[in-house]
Amino acid sequence: MQQQDFDYDFLVIGGGSGGVRASRVAAGLGARVAVVEAAQLGGTCVNVGCIPKKLLSHAAHFSQLAEEARGFGWQLEHPQFDWPTLIANKDREIERLNGVYGRMLAGAGITLIHGRAALSGPHSVLVNGQTIHARHILIATGGTPSLPDIPGVEHAISSDEAFHLPHLPRRVVVVGGGYIAVEFASIFNGLGAETTLLHRRQQLLRGFDADLGLHLGQEMAQLGVNFRWEDEIQAIDKQADGLHLQLKSGEQLVVDCVMYATGRVPLIQGLGLEAAGVKVNDKGAIEVDQHFCSNVPSIHAVGDVVDRMALTPVALAEGTVLAHHLFGQGGKSAPDYELVPTAVFSHPQVGTVGLSEEVARERFGAVQVFQSGFRPLTNRMGAEPENVFLKLIVSTADQRVRGVHMVGEGAGELMQGFAVALQCGATKQQFDSTIGIHPTVAEELVTMREPVRE
Repeated sequence: MQQQDFDYDFLVIGGGSGGVRASRVAAGLGARVAVVEAAQLGGTCVNVGCIPKKLLSHAAHFSQLAEEARGFGWQLEHPQFDWPTLIANKDREIERLNGVYGRMLAGAGITLIHGRAALSGPHSVLVNGQTIHARHILIATGGTPSLPDIPGVEHAISSDEAFHLPHLPRRVVVVGGGYIAVEFASIFNGLGAETTLLHRRQQLLRGFDADLGLHLGQEMAQLGVNFRWEDEIQAIDKQADGLHLQLKSGEQLVVDCVMYATGRVPLIQGLGLEAAGVKVNDKGAIEVDQHFCSNVPSIHAVGDVVDRMALTPVALAEGTVLAHHLFGQGGKSAPDYELVPTAVFSHPQVGTVGLSEEVARERFGAVQVFQSGFRPLTNRMGAEPENVFLKLIVSTADQRVRGVHMVGEGAGELMQGFAVALQCGATKQQFDSTIGIHPTVAEELVTMREPVRE
C-alpha cells in the first residue's frame, strides 16, 4: 500500500499503560495515531490491577495500624469497617483515572475508537465491522487471569472479580503463591475475613530471592493468615452453607469465596494473530525483537502480551522505545529487566531490585551475602510484633552490589532509591561510605559490614 492509502500511521489495539504511552509518544513525534479499546481506558493497572489493589491494601493496613496505635497511647475502641464504602470510593477514583486517560489521548490529538479489534492483514484491522488500514499496528491488550479446569471452577473468582464483590466474604481461600496471591490474602485478612492461602508448593514468591518468600510467609502467619502448603483444590461444590472444596490431600474446606491467583496469560484471543501470520511462543505470548517488532514487520507488541516482565512501568518503557524506533530517531533501548525494581503490596510489603542470591551465584560464582532482621522502632511499642528483613547481594570479584531485597513496611518506597544506585553500578564500598539516616530502616542497608555467608 502507498503511504496515502493508510488511515493512520500507528494503530494501537489496547488502551492500557503500554498502548497509551506508545500512542502519545508517537503522536508527539508527528504520527497520525488511533487507539482501539473495548473496555475502560487504563488497562489492567488502572481498572483491576495496581491502582485498585493498592487502595484495598491501604485500607486493609489500617486494622494493623489501629492495633499498633494502642502501644503509643491511642485508645481506639471497636473500629468498624464498611466494604461497600471502600468499593464505592475505589470505583470513584478509578472513574476519575479513566477520564484522565481519555483527556490525555484527546489532548495529544489521538483518535479513540471504542470496540473490539481483530487483525485482518499485516496493515489492516477490523473494528465494529469497519476495516482500518495503518502503516504500523501495535498490540497492547495486556493479560487475563488463568483459572484451572476443575469441576465447579465457575464458582471461583479471580482478582478481576475481587474488586467488585458486593460484600466482604467471611471465609476466603486464596489459591496461589505469587505476588497477586499474597497481596489479596493480606487484603482479605487485614479487612477481617478468615483467610487461608493454599499453595501447591512450599515456597512463596517463586522467582524472587528465596529468603523473601520465607520471611514473608512467617510474618503473614503472625498476622493471622492460615497457610496450607503442597495442596490443591480438585473440585468446588456450591451448597447452602458455602463452597465445599475437595482438596488433593483428601481434606475438605467450607468457605464463602475462592479466589484463584495462579497466574495471568496474554490476552490475545480473537485478535486474528494467525490470520496475520504473527508468531506466538508456547506461553501464548507474542514473540518480539529488541525493538518490540514481531515477525511481521508492520505488527508490534509491548506489555503483558510479550513474555518479558508484566509490570506497568516496564510497559511504559517498552512503549516509549517502540514509538521512538518507528517514528523518531531511535536511540532508545529496552529496559535492563534485571535492574527493574518492584514491590509486592502484601502485609508486610516486599521490595526488591537486582539479582536474587540464587541467580547471582549462578552468574558470578563467588558472592557475599549481607542480611539483617530486626523489629523496627515504629513497631517496638505496638501490640503486633513485625520484623523487617533486609538483604544485600554483592559479587565478590568486583564488589558491586547485585541485589537489594527487603520485607517490611515501606519497602516499595525505599527500593526506588536503591534501584538508582544499582543502575549506576554502586559498589559495597560506596554503600559503606554513605551516611545513614537515623533512626530509619533504610540506614541498615548502608551499615551492614560483615557478610553472613560467602
